[in-house]
Amino acid sequence: MIDFEYEAPESLERAIAVLSEMNGRARPLAGGTDLIDHVRTGRLTPELIVDIKKIPELNAITHADDGLRLGAAVPCYRIYEDPVIRRDFAALVDACSIIGGIQIQNRASVGGNLCTSGPAADSAPALIALAATCVITGPDGTREVPVEQFFTGPGQNVLQRGELLVEMKLPTPAASSGSHYRRFIPRNEMDIAVVGVGAAVTLEEDGQTIRSARIGLGAVAPKPLIADEASQLLAGKSATDESLAEAAQAARSIVTPIDDMRGTVEFRTHVTGVLVERVLRQAIARARGEESPQS
Repeated sequence: MIDFEYEAPESLERAIAVLSEMNGRARPLAGGTDLIDHVRTGRLTPELIVDIKKIPELNAITHADDGLRLGAAVPCYRIYEDPVIRRDFAALVDACSIIGGIQIQNRASVGGNLCTSGPAADSAPALIALAATCVITGPDGTREVPVEQFFTGPGQNVLQRGELLVEMKLPTPAASSGSHYRRFIPRNEMDIAVVGVGAAVTLEEDGQTIRSARIGLGAVAPKPLIADEASQLLAGKSATDESLAEAAQAARSIVTPIDDMRGTVEFRTHVTGVLVERVLRQAIARARGEESPQS
């Protein structure tokens, strides 16, 4: 492990100034569950680690009429213990409840999960389904990016030098909405997704017709994806097995998974469709008030 300097700024302005001065030679640290391992193994060699956990904006959970503002450094356990998030953003609770074990969830943050930008990041499909927006601040000001546009490739994202992911904004779901995230892994616990699917559904008053849907996919392409066509196919359709199967087939058509020891291209493509159907079914059940998230 290399030697590095350490700084823990207590304001967003100071953090941005430090990151800008280092011009790419510094790395922000939230939970550190990925960063420390990458430094230990030599994948990253920062001269300075900037601890962002003391910055108030990055550690806040704010509920407002228009939605949720989730600080990028908020650890997973605070997310799945929040009753409003459990009620309105169940897919995010599902994802945070399976990122590593309990010890990891006490430190790991959704912001860190996004910034590591692994294609199999559990939080990404859930946030895509929930229409989250990333708020990014840097030396040139603040900008907002839809979460599905945040990733640019394996381990890569839109953050420029000196920029920091500050928070995620999630709109309040309409009445009769539900969401779910699920992944397939070879083991029961402590593994990364072979395929991950998040879905959010809003039903009409009849409880049978799908007004709108959003589907996010993980681990089946170089970066997390939004399944636009599959989502749009469901709008105005009855929540039947046939409709869900049609959406599943559309989702299969956009994936480009890798072939490795955890699954072939054919297997991952098949599982994508299976999970899309199962996740939609669970999201619909939650929209009807039949299910609640577990943690």
